[in-house]
Amino acid sequence: MSGVWMFRNGVVRLVENPAAESNQGSLQRRKVLVYTPTDEVITSYSVLEKKLFSLGWERYYDDPDLFQFHKSSTIHLISLPKDFGRFKSMHMFDIVVKNKNVFEVRDIVMQM
Repeated sequence: MSGVWMFRNGVVRLVENPAAESNQGSLQRRKVLVYTPTDEVITSYSVLEKKLFSLGWERYYDDPDLFQFHKSSTIHLISLPKDFGRFKSMHMFDIVVKNKNVFEVRDIVMQM
């Protein structure tokens, strides 16, 4: 699949040629975390939490300033900021590395 994921009017879709899609507006690129079995973009911690629980991850309540998950069969710990607005690509890639073939990070283009 080639192209760029575009977010416009609340809808995310794959666009083959993003330059042709832009009508004079400026484009802003950003990364999103995608749950690959359903091709679902993770839009909140509640959605992410459900996906991680189904994969055997458990909430870890050691640090009140972080949203953390631990998988008992591994030494892995996923630490995320409490505020989803501060959820950055480095956090996304951490989740991808610890859950191979289940999540991926994709670029989307938003028209401003």
